[in-house]
Amino acid sequence: MDVTLGMLWPPILVSTVLVFIASSLIWMVLRLHRNDWAKLPDEDALIEALRKQDPAPGEYSFPYAAGPEEWKSEEVQEKMKRGPAGFLTVVPPGLPNMAKNMGSWLLYIVVISIFVAYVASRTLPAGSDYLRVFQVAGTVAILAYAGAAAPAAIWMGRKWSNVFKDIFDGIVYGLLTAGSFGWLWPAG
Repeated sequence: MDVTLGMLWPPILVSTVLVFIASSLIWMVLRLHRNDWAKLPDEDALIEALRKQDPAPGEYSFPYAAGPEEWKSEEVQEKMKRGPAGFLTVVPPGLPNMAKNMGSWLLYIVVISIFVAYVASRTLPAGSDYLRVFQVAGTVAILAYAGAAAPAAIWMGRKWSNVFKDIFDGIVYGLLTAGSFGWLWPAG
């Protein structure tokens, strides 16, 4: 019997709840990521300098070069040699809207679980054994949660120790998703 997405709402919802709880525990109880960011030596001076420039929320690189030709210019080359160089994300002023952020995170988890359900429903029949469902769902979920972490280190200079923590998180989330789908997979 073919498995439809409609039949997979129980594992989609259970995996969403489990991943949301696990992420909350990892971030708020275990505080695994508490050292991911460091304070700048003179934070106040940097904040004041940025305030004077009034950058709009967005992502910036410095020194900035619009393309390959500009990267080759002596000016940009000298700026890169002298440093510092980096990437900057500017967010709107004010405290973070945690309700909005948590809601967005929850929606993201649901979307990943729907894609896991889609791949599993196209590759596994109803009545598949737990381990086979766990393997397929877990592979897709781990790729979704952990797969995007490494490019941040490769291209943006993110510390590998932080990336490995993100990958660890993704593996935990993927295993919880796999377990939910294996447990609640439709019988044949």
